[in-house]
Amino acid sequence: MSATATVEGPDFVALQVQDVPAAAAFFEEHLGLRRAAASPPGAVVFTTSPIPFAVREPLPGTDLTGDARPGLGVALWLRASDARALREQLVRAGTQDVSPVQDGPFGPTFSFTGPEGYRLTVHGD
Repeated sequence: MSATATVEGPDFVALQVQDVPAAAAFFEEHLGLRRAAASPPGAVVFTTSPIPFAVREPLPGTDLTGDARPGLGVALWLRASDARALREQLVRAGTQDVSPVQDGPFGPTFSFTGPEGYRLTVHGD
């Protein structure tokens, strides 16, 4: 009898973007992410935990120029050490469409529009 293979859970998350340098700069400057020592060509990988996160060029056949918001239907949550303080930082930086903080199942929570229209949610202490 052979063993059944199973998925343990997400292991890597990457946003496909048209402007990798600008998206990487946003995540570094406004969210405080740090670049990993090495990244594959066309991508910037960050040293996030527990799951590595990256921005990368679109995969062949991916058209990001349409009218639909990138990532529509995908909920990407980021954990922060202080969600309220991070929200204020994003507001001061002029980040688009930052929602008010609400109490959620994982602590204070808010959403904002990140690079190239991705809708991101932050939660934390």
